[in-house]
Amino acid sequence: MENYNSAEDKRRYKRVDAGFAVQYRDLKKIADLQKGSLLRNISEGGVCFNSREFMSLACRLVLNITLPNTIKPIKAISKVAWIRRLPNGDQYELGNQFLEIAKEDRAQITDFVNNTSTA
Repeated sequence: MENYNSAEDKRRYKRVDAGFAVQYRDLKKIADLQKGSLLRNISEGGVCFNSREFMSLACRLVLNITLPNTIKPIKAISKVAWIRRLPNGDQYELGNQFLEIAKEDRAQITDFVNNTSTA
């Protein structure tokens, strides 16, 4: 019997593993320096990555995502949709939902996701 309540079934977008760079900063903190991380996964609707600092739910972030084989980083504004503390140390895993992203940038992500095996 299939389990229709799994997290996989609730996902709106297909996700794929991603081990490439993301730069981020809090949208409200203009003077805040960008921080960097590696994406854990990416979808047409958002990204997941680790951070050394706690961020509140609905915190708005400015993201610069460097997809493989692209020259220009993808720019997006996201909100922290969920956050959880990782068991090994002082790191957090953050799920971010895209709020604002150019059509061309979303199309690049869609192409990447559709041409990569699923997470």
